[in-house]
Amino acid sequence: MEVLFDLREGLRAMVTKTGLEILGAMLEEDRTALVGPRYGRLEERGAYRAGSVPGELVLGGRRVSVRRPRVRSLEGRELSLPTYEAFRRDDPLAEHVVAQMVRGVSTRDYEAGLEKVGEGVEARGVHKSAVSRFFVCQTQAKVAAFLSRPLRDLDLPVLMLDGIEFAGHLLVVALGIDAEGNKHVLGIREGSTENAEVGKALLSDLVQRGLDAGRWRLVAIDGSKALHRAVWEVFGKSAVIQRCQLHKIRNVLGHLPKGKHGLVRSVMREAYRCGDGALARTKLLALAARLRREHPGAAASLREGLEETLTVLVLALPEVLRRSLATTNAIESLFSMVRTYARNVKRWRDGAMALRWAGTGVLEAGKRFHRLKGHRQIPLLIEALRCQAAQLEVA
Repeated sequence: MEVLFDLREGLRAMVTKTGLEILGAMLEEDRTALVGPRYGRLEERGAYRAGSVPGELVLGGRRVSVRRPRVRSLEGRELSLPTYEAFRRDDPLAEHVVAQMVRGVSTRDYEAGLEKVGEGVEARGVHKSAVSRFFVCQTQAKVAAFLSRPLRDLDLPVLMLDGIEFAGHLLVVALGIDAEGNKHVLGIREGSTENAEVGKALLSDLVQRGLDAGRWRLVAIDGSKALHRAVWEVFGKSAVIQRCQLHKIRNVLGHLPKGKHGLVRSVMREAYRCGDGALARTKLLALAARLRREHPGAAASLREGLEETLTVLVLALPEVLRRSLATTNAIESLFSMVRTYARNVKRWRDGAMALRWAGTGVLEAGKRFHRLKGHRQIPLLIEALRCQAAQLEVA
């Protein structure tokens, strides 16, 4: 009753104080259930009171101090109180801190954004250094668990691999797409797609975690030769490779003066969108022939891997699905969200920090994933891959 009339600190402070007193009463009830009432007798007593010690629970995004009653068995072993263990088991502080950081709240401003709990409540874990340490600890554990989870239960007819620049570091990202069009980030490695060993290490890790290396699947990659080699070394003939058409266009334009970018880009886009593999090949080879004399580097870049940029056309996929699988845009779109979450980080110390933030951003972005455009047509892709496997077996 004393608490109900003490409104000097405001309603929230009153609720906080009331809640802590109720918690104390619940803890005392737990102890009474184990040892009986104070100064009372309990038949077949199996434990006794052992005073109390300081404890901590999470309240309003901070850790607050509470007094935890102690109970010991007759053998001297400390017994747990169900209410206290229930509150400790579900620790909302980890989720709260990580959510605040990825939404742009700095460690310096973390305490200012918390709800007030009133005077007289001892709290800790809200200062800049403590929040920073807690964030690093929590995200390291979460990212490590996420990037080492088993993959054997995932049936992935599509795999995408791309090298992404993030926080001054190059990250190789593997994204899987299941038969229903759901996206799954499978792995992230620091390194360049120009290094075959990085790509091979990433793919080998996926196989060790349960990804079926013998399953026929479409593998969309950027224009890297080293990544292409890594895919073949790990998956062999079961990988039907689609080179990213956007990367190919960028590579060709990199060999040309700006005055010719518009024309060449237009011709290449028209070829890739025509819907016919043979016609697209004819148009692209004709363009390479026109470029050969004045810009031999651009012509050579266009011819290199040309057939693999037309895989989705050769498989005769419907237009919507074909455009979704012809590039690695799904990975680039994902990392545009990740960069947004990390926009307030001003100092990147090392690759481990970049990898930790990338993994944290991916976990957060995964809550907003949309299914692949054209996902209802994925069974047509699976059937096309099955037919190609059968033809290869007959040959």
